[in-house]
Order: sequence, then structure tokens, then C-alpha cells
Amino acid sequence: MAWYQESFGNDYLVVYKHRDLQGAYHEVKKMIDWLQLEQGAEVLDLCCGMGRHSMALAEFGYKVTGVDLSEVLLQEAVKLDTDSHVEWLRGDMREVPLERQFDAVVNLFTSFGYFDEDEQNERVFHEIHRLLKPGGKYIVDFMNPAYVKVHLVPQSERTEEGMTIRESRSIEDGCVRKRIVISEQGKPERHYVEQVKLYGREAFEAMLTSAGLQLDHVYGGYDGQAYDEANSSRMIFVGQRKG
Repeated sequence: MAWYQESFGNDYLVVYKHRDLQGAYHEVKKMIDWLQLEQGAEVLDLCCGMGRHSMALAEFGYKVTGVDLSEVLLQEAVKLDTDSHVEWLRGDMREVPLERQFDAVVNLFTSFGYFDEDEQNERVFHEIHRLLKPGGKYIVDFMNPAYVKVHLVPQSERTEEGMTIRESRSIEDGCVRKRIVISEQGKPERHYVEQVKLYGREAFEAMLTSAGLQLDHVYGGYDGQAYDEANSSRMIFVGQRKG
């Protein structure tokens, strides 16, 4: 079983419980300036996870569909979604079970680079192209590999809800890997791996171009600063479908 089929379960909700809806709201507020969409525009949140950004987008007046492969995370999204009326759908980002097209597709918080083969990762961009209306906008938000290599924290440990969570991080085979060990009294240790392939800006631009996606801006964070390889924590690609 692939790591992403194992890791996004109930323990994930505990490991990442610090990710809050308020933070997502502020990120989306900046995103809508970049997307320049009309009220009621249709937006696809590809790899929506627990739905933080999907629900924030809906609050700003967009018609939102959230897609994720994890049933656990989608169930959590449904539970949290008390009034935004997001459409939640289970699907693989390489082959989304939708035929309609959207005014915008967003892929946020490093929800890319999960697959070992470059062609499988590039398929995601071809799906984004397929799912966009001609001229439709996209945002792909990814970690900055140069920043990660300098600022990687090798080890950390904390306690959440009676669980001890130990995380170790390394860069191996062109990927950043996080190994997570969860200890809970009276239960066997649980082990997970998370892995993301570290693509640089040039590789992203080549894949986007190959998929027929025009690149308009690269931001270094949600503050809107231009991307700087040495100092930016993120690479946020903003553009549109050609034709």
C-alpha cells in the first residue's frame, strides 16, 4: 500500500490538529485577489483534506467542490462543514471522477509530489488542465526545496491527547521524508511515513507548460512577496489554462 493510502487516517487528525480554519481563511483571502473570480464562480479544491480551504472559499461566495482520496479526512470535512454547502467527493488527484469544468482549481499546502514517478506527478497537472474551463485559473502551493534543505528540523517530539508523537525528517532520493511514530499507553506503537518529491521551480514550470497551463506569477508565500529561492518558504504558482 502506498504511503498516502496509510497516512491520511484517524491519527493524521491528531498529528495535524494545530492547522486551524482561521489560518485557512487568511490564506484564501489572499488567494481570491490572485484568482480574480466573480461571485458564484465554481472552484475545485484538489486534495482538500479536512476541507479548511474549501469551507473558507465557500464563505467568500464561491461554489466549491472538495476532492480527496482519504475517506477519513472527507468524513472530518463533512463533520466540520455545518453551513458552507461544499460538495465533497472522493477521488484520486490523477484521475478525478468529474466531467464538468471549473473557473478555478486550487492545490494547496504541498498536496503534490506524492508519487515516485515523475510522469504520475505530471498527470496531476494534465488533470488540472482538463478540469479547468478555457482561461480558468489555478493555484498550486508547494514547499520551496532550497528553503526546506536549510531549515529542515531533523527531530521533534510532542504530546497530543495522551499520545506521544515523534517525528524525524530527512532528505533522501530527491524527496523529503517524515517518519512519524505514535506511542499511546497500552497500545502498540504506530508508524507512518510521509514523502514528497522535491521539485524545484524549473521542473514545475516544465510540467505546467507540458500540461498546457500558462504560468503568470510565482509567489514566495501568502504575503504576496515574489518568490526568492534563498529566502521564500513556499513556491505558489498562479496561472491559467491556455485556450
